[in-house]
Amino acid sequence: MLVTNARLVNEGREHDADVRIRHGRIEHIVRQLSARCGEQVIDAKGQYLLPGMIDDQVHFRDPGAPHKGSFASESAAAVAGGITSFMDMPNTSPPTLTLAALADKQAHAARHARANYGFHFGVSRDNLETVAALDPQAVAGVKVFMGASTGNMLVDDPLVLERLFASCPVILLAHCEHTPRIREREAHWQARFAGDIPPAQHPLIRDAEACYLSSSLAVALARRHGTRLHVLHLSSARELSLFAPGAVAGKQITAEVCVHHLLFDDRDYARLGNLIKCNPAIKQASDREALRQALLDGRLDVIGTDHAPHTLAEKQLPYLQAPSGIPLVQHALPALLELVADNIMPLSLLVAKTSHAVADCFAIAERGFLREGYWADMVLVERLATPQPVAAMPLLAHCGWSPFAMHAFRHAVRTTIVSGQLAWHQGQLDARCRGLPLQFRR
Repeated sequence: MLVTNARLVNEGREHDADVRIRHGRIEHIVRQLSARCGEQVIDAKGQYLLPGMIDDQVHFRDPGAPHKGSFASESAAAVAGGITSFMDMPNTSPPTLTLAALADKQAHAARHARANYGFHFGVSRDNLETVAALDPQAVAGVKVFMGASTGNMLVDDPLVLERLFASCPVILLAHCEHTPRIREREAHWQARFAGDIPPAQHPLIRDAEACYLSSSLAVALARRHGTRLHVLHLSSARELSLFAPGAVAGKQITAEVCVHHLLFDDRDYARLGNLIKCNPAIKQASDREALRQALLDGRLDVIGTDHAPHTLAEKQLPYLQAPSGIPLVQHALPALLELVADNIMPLSLLVAKTSHAVADCFAIAERGFLREGYWADMVLVERLATPQPVAAMPLLAHCGWSPFAMHAFRHAVRTTIVSGQLAWHQGQLDARCRGLPLQFRR
């Protein structure tokens, strides 16, 4: 394959070049290349060529919840949105708490995933020995729910946490919310509203203090034990004081922010209600602005989606019964490009936070950059003369809805290439494309 007349955005630099792909990898990046016999040519004139987005946390609901999503459906939505690699979370059914469950997910993804894939291993109160013995190259990371989860995957015992932080052999990802505070505040609002809590109370129940109590504990544990810690989906201004600015390289403690916390705020509950109910909660506009600023100064290292689909019927239940989670992979990159169009963030920084830094943070081999010899994971994006309504495009996530349904975006993903294969082009999926397992250099 040959991509011609592209405007490359890579490693802080923009320049015009052609890119030749051979055997799944980038063979040449040169100003002008002539097509070889039999080579498929994609003319990228007027389009940006970016490294594909690497999503460090998704919930593709596979196995166990086919009515919500699967590797096939959610990876189709991902490649349509310019995501070429994903790392799936362990809270499936069954959960990824054993090596056998991990192997089953890997085998299933190999058959069905249209994007490259990796898997986070789960932590329970009972599998710490398995976690401590993990091969660091076999998993993307280890995920601990430090509050606000269910069943055996909620780890809030101080002794268990000490053992985990002391023995985890790979990057440890933490979901940080303080369950006792959340339960206390939920009971208060139940009494106040006679059990019929409006969705707008969600950020008051799961408030900034609940986040800070848990994230500050995680950071303190990591510092005490020298743990390589990655705190997920930062949502409040207060938590940002826990993290240092600067590049990912050399950091012991890193942090992620998600698309929805950068683009929505608590005023949006009036319009979207439970459709934007997620954990941790979308909070105030001042929190959103602080998160954006923290991306610019490097306190927040990567941008992910936390894609977590539920059916529309489930989301239309009353607040206490409606599940938390939002489908985001198809529109994450176009939505983030709105920040570029509004001059809030330079395009080169967006590329760094969605591709380069993710590859560095998780030690992903030969992906995340447009470099000769690296795997050809890339996306062509066009700046539109007229914004394109989301409602005019097919929704590929199995749940069939999006919180961005009433939005129009000023950029569109025209082509997505996964490991040298055409995955999405001219509004069509290529059914032949299959992702490859991510490799980790550790």
